[in-house]
Amino acid sequence: MSAVDLDTGPAENPLVVGLERQPVRSTAMVIFGAHGDLASRKLLPGIYNLAHEGALPERVALIGVSRGQLSDEDFRSNAREAIERFSRRRPDADVLSGLLANFSYVRGTFDDPALYAQLAEALGALDAGVGAPLNRIFYLSTAPEFFPTIARKLGESGLSAAEGAEVRVVIEKPIGYDLASARAQNEAVLEHFAESQVFRIDHYLGKETVQNLMALRFSNALFEPVWNRNYIDNVQITAAEDIGIGSRAGYYDGAGALRDLVQNHMLQLLALLAMEPPTAFEANRLRDEKVKVLEAIAPPALHEVAEMAVRAQYAPGVVSGAEAAGYREEPGVPADSRTETYAALRLQINNWRWAGVPFYLRTGKRMARKLTEIAVTLRPVPHIAFQGPDSDGVRPNQVILTLQPDEAVSVSLGAKVPGTKMQIRPVNMEFHYGTSFLSESPEAYERLILDVMRGDATLFTRGDEVEALWRIIDPVLAAWAADDQTPIPQYPAGSAGPAEAAALLGDRSWRRL
Repeated sequence: MSAVDLDTGPAENPLVVGLERQPVRSTAMVIFGAHGDLASRKLLPGIYNLAHEGALPERVALIGVSRGQLSDEDFRSNAREAIERFSRRRPDADVLSGLLANFSYVRGTFDDPALYAQLAEALGALDAGVGAPLNRIFYLSTAPEFFPTIARKLGESGLSAAEGAEVRVVIEKPIGYDLASARAQNEAVLEHFAESQVFRIDHYLGKETVQNLMALRFSNALFEPVWNRNYIDNVQITAAEDIGIGSRAGYYDGAGALRDLVQNHMLQLLALLAMEPPTAFEANRLRDEKVKVLEAIAPPALHEVAEMAVRAQYAPGVVSGAEAAGYREEPGVPADSRTETYAALRLQINNWRWAGVPFYLRTGKRMARKLTEIAVTLRPVPHIAFQGPDSDGVRPNQVILTLQPDEAVSVSLGAKVPGTKMQIRPVNMEFHYGTSFLSESPEAYERLILDVMRGDATLFTRGDEVEALWRIIDPVLAAWAADDQTPIPQYPAGSAGPAEAAALLGDRSWRRL
């Protein structure tokens, strides 16, 4: 064995290896709304962390676009401040300075043709400086009403295509307000961009635990044989938050919990959990399987909504030892608002694998604690021999995937308590990302930004998928909008939600928060 063989060097970080699995072509990214909250908190820090890991292409340039009167230096200074404040790691001075040197700024309103002429000139100058056309990414970090306008202007100005380079457009949620508006938005964007160019981003899909859901299912013979109606009793998907709406009343009161989380994040989790194995981990094959699951969920008739959906608002209560106002007392919220801050659904997937298995979804603001998890409960064993006065009983096995606050997977098993008696108690086998890999997971936006640069749409939402999501939710929204008389149930801030939600589960119960 040679000396080289003995010198293994520093331990390799498997999460970094995951970020660097293939080379990325030199890219110019244009961020519309570059002075906004999303860009400051997520996009700019995410790009810096990719640079820190050495995962960015050899040449990368960023052009910020907004209405503010800023110079290039002003924009770089603001970007530096955002990265230093919100980056998950302390920035390295040399890496940050090298990255910011490739930042520039273009001022304009999104409907002004002059803005796009300036962008074309700036992109042309970058190509000339490199001696080859750069791939283009147009990131629409703006309010949704600007998406069609920006897409149209990019198309009319010739920026939706570039000779010798790939052009991609990234669109943030929400994609529409209902099925009709989502369809109209898709049509407006696809008038100027091909579907393969459009990356509709849902940051939940960039989380390590969400991706690990697929690894858990399809790379372990332990799970896939029981992942069906013969062995699984029910599935609960929870996305609870302990915070209120803060200063988002203007947006939230027009959206509500169902649009804000269920229509996108939570139904995406359901689709990944329930889909058939794709023939390859490739964008369209994976998304084909998700669409099949979503289309197998029959949208409820209006008269069925009251039996399968519950809405509520948080009332005054106590959160983390401090008094919290009710939703209608929050600044900017109308005193007679009927917007839900809590939504729970019972859904059925009408296919061979899942027929008869209820899927329960719940989300809420101002709940007992922050928690996002998927809980898969298996059917109880058919014969329990270990019964007696000293036994806790044999409880059904569960597979729990926790997305936040800590990314983890646990499996509950029945085990004997030490001693002379046959006493059974549930125990957990747990896997935590932080302790298993001894490294901090990349932020979701880091993974997704890099995937856009690669042109890998696996973790992004396709147009027909968006419409399938809305078809499930639209009847619930319509039924709730039509009922303007029934009082909205209330739940105390800091609680597990309204008592009315228990009726969805029949003789089952929600998992404790």
